[in-house]
Amino acid sequence: MDKGVAEVLIAEFDTHWDPDLWGKRDELKAQIASAKAIVVRNGTKVDVDLLDAAPNLKVVARMGVGLDTIDVEACKARGIEVCPSIGANAVSVAEYVIATAMVLLRGPTYYATADVAGGAWDRPKFAGSTEIAGRVMGIVGFGSIGQVVGEKARGMGMEVIAYDAMMPGDHPAWADARRVELDDLVAEADVISLHCPKLPETIDLIDKRQFGRMKPEAVLINSARGGIVNEADCSAALRAGEIAGAALDTLDVEPITPEVGALFQRIENLILTPHVAGVTKESNRRIAEVAAENVRRVMGQG
Repeated sequence: MDKGVAEVLIAEFDTHWDPDLWGKRDELKAQIASAKAIVVRNGTKVDVDLLDAAPNLKVVARMGVGLDTIDVEACKARGIEVCPSIGANAVSVAEYVIATAMVLLRGPTYYATADVAGGAWDRPKFAGSTEIAGRVMGIVGFGSIGQVVGEKARGMGMEVIAYDAMMPGDHPAWADARRVELDDLVAEADVISLHCPKLPETIDLIDKRQFGRMKPEAVLINSARGGIVNEADCSAALRAGEIAGAALDTLDVEPITPEVGALFQRIENLILTPHVAGVTKESNRRIAEVAAENVRRVMGQG
């Protein structure tokens, strides 16, 4: 949690602040025994086991938007409000998507450092292949983050198409994107960016069948949740040249297992990052401020 925001909470409430507490389960359960509020990121499992240790809990403030590490139904049954920091890291994620898409579309251009430093000047080898302007951005999940991605994509001269299974057809957001079905999106888009939650129906949403529908020059970016992309199928598609590149900021198991690591070895057109698309100095402060305000609101109601 941003230090400045944490210090304000500490001044307002009887607060225990330990950035490493998520990794000390027994201590966490001891601390939460008397707590009315808990502020977490995605490393803390707020499950029935933890909730049973927190009889006084009123609010779970999530610094971020994904709720797959929180048993929302169990919280609801106990009258505990779950408050994600919706929209607070949207700009950071959107910038990650656009920057990563540009790198992937330019192909080998950004891997020339060693050659150039060694005196080589092989321009054909490192010439970029595709501009982002004029390409089609396909957004899967057109909520708060997806909409900001669309806004920035349009600013880069892209056409925006989107698929969202939950958003009604008369939602105002559709004024800024052409609504399509998922199969049509993966077949038409040059950049496919995922922004849907991890639910039973979205696990392996992008699998062998969908990779087979993509353009060979298309790139895939997952900054949503691990498990939405079938990792073995993604590796196979990259190695077979079915798509031009992929960036995975989230994976099914984090940190990844040796078996998954082996899947992705020696794939040049792949970018792996450790779940940091939405993490910048600015977004860290914004999500902390939203989380702190949610704590104040619920505690004030109490």
